[in-house]
Amino acid sequence: MFNFCKYITGTALSAALLFNLPASAQEMAAAQPAPPKAWHLLDLKETGYYGISLKQAYLFVKTKKSKPVVIATIDSGADTLQQDLKPVLWINTKEIPGNGIDDDHNGYIDDIHGWNFLGGPDGRADFTETTEEVREYNKLKGKYASATDSTATDKKEYAYYLRVKTVYDSTVNKANTEISQLSPVMNALMVTSGYIKRSLNLPANGTFTKADLVRVKAANDTLSQSKYVWESVFSQEGVGANNAKIIKDLSEYLAKLNNDISPDLTSRKRIVGDDPDVQDGKPYGNNLVKFADAAHGTGVAGLIGAVRNNNYGINGVADNVKLMIIKAVPNGDEYDKDIANAIRYAVDNGARVVNMSFGKKISPHKEWVDAAFKYAASKNVLLVMAAGNDNLDMDTQPEFPNDTFLDGSATDADNVISVGASGPKLGQNLAGDFSNYGKKSVDVFAPGVKVTSITTDAEVDTEDGTSFASPITAGVAALILEYYPNLSAKQLKEAILGSATPLTTTMVLKPGSKTEKVNFTTLSKTGGIVNAYKALQLASKMKPELSGN
Repeated sequence: MFNFCKYITGTALSAALLFNLPASAQEMAAAQPAPPKAWHLLDLKETGYYGISLKQAYLFVKTKKSKPVVIATIDSGADTLQQDLKPVLWINTKEIPGNGIDDDHNGYIDDIHGWNFLGGPDGRADFTETTEEVREYNKLKGKYASATDSTATDKKEYAYYLRVKTVYDSTVNKANTEISQLSPVMNALMVTSGYIKRSLNLPANGTFTKADLVRVKAANDTLSQSKYVWESVFSQEGVGANNAKIIKDLSEYLAKLNNDISPDLTSRKRIVGDDPDVQDGKPYGNNLVKFADAAHGTGVAGLIGAVRNNNYGINGVADNVKLMIIKAVPNGDEYDKDIANAIRYAVDNGARVVNMSFGKKISPHKEWVDAAFKYAASKNVLLVMAAGNDNLDMDTQPEFPNDTFLDGSATDADNVISVGASGPKLGQNLAGDFSNYGKKSVDVFAPGVKVTSITTDAEVDTEDGTSFASPITAGVAALILEYYPNLSAKQLKEAILGSATPLTTTMVLKPGSKTEKVNFTTLSKTGGIVNAYKALQLASKMKPELSGN
């Protein structure tokens, strides 16, 4: 799962917190103003914000009738009672809720809204995990830590171990560095939050927002600095930010870092009970899709299909979807076994589009995931994936899953779209500074900077990430299928990519760099940004390849 707290490191806030000094005026001036709550839906020509032109898309199909589309999210689960999600959840009508029987004989008992591949038989879930490289390193180090090229008996496995160790060392070093940087930040946020709450006469568990800071009367230097710290924090956040949410996000990220250094390597066996290295077809998991880590998946699902025009939360991209919730992504790296089975579950239960907002650096059973990708293709199911948030060139440093199959059968599957994250304005900051990219490996960009969606503990929340760019794109795919249900997965991909106009004259800061500029077209295959209106126009001209819908 992607990090929500990257806004802290390397910002003006870090200086303000770590050195107890105000951030410089220059740094504060450089901060980008928060865009409108729903900027990702807007039209560039009409508003100046580079959204997906959704109003224009709905005007284009206003005389047509839509058909419901099942779309699956493979994520951290979701809040099935969320007002914006509950009416649009997929319901397995072949199951009788709560009777403990697999009524539809699909292998999953009482799977009413989806399935939890991290679940155990006692109702728990293995949602706190470590990274794949940590799991693999600890699995192999006893065998190869003292081995050499000449002494290792299994040369292929030894070479794999060396690759794993390189990634492991990088991960642990990064975790140690970030913990040393972020722990003082956490302490400062906790202390200054306490001062602000006392000033506002809030209880110990009270929350405050940017708007509340105007009521803080800086009676001394400590309170003045505390107010300034939180003004700096909120200036980098969007709609829905409050002190409790920000501290919670950072706390979860620190827990994830600590689990890379001191991993719990027995939680999977202890909670789920299966062997993640054995794909034996035996059932595992449970039907509970909401746990404490469901915020990410809730936000992802909301961007796709949150109830529109209900004066609550946000408006999803697609207005006639049924959201299938599949929990397979912990606070850590997902297991290949779970992802392969989750894709097959989605396909077998009627999903036409699957959103996958996750990724990792090591894939020990990639062949299982490759086979699931191919299975989805055989059933005309589109897979939409987040490109990742490590500002890496995916052409030279691939992450997983991907559609470069081990058997060499594909390097660009017809049913897979990889999505990078774009910002709200044309100009040098159009590409998200965190977004992965790649002229061959990333297909298209979509809004992913300061995007607002629903969450589990508040009405809305604003975050950065390709995790959000992906479901916005998946929502566009679902919208196309609502009105053109006989298009194949290949045609869906062609409609979305073919309508993303290449921005040939736009120079942007290369993700991860503060100075190097590149042409935006070099960052993805299309060199453009997803546009719902243009995609519907292109789809309307296609001759359907499917029948019977």
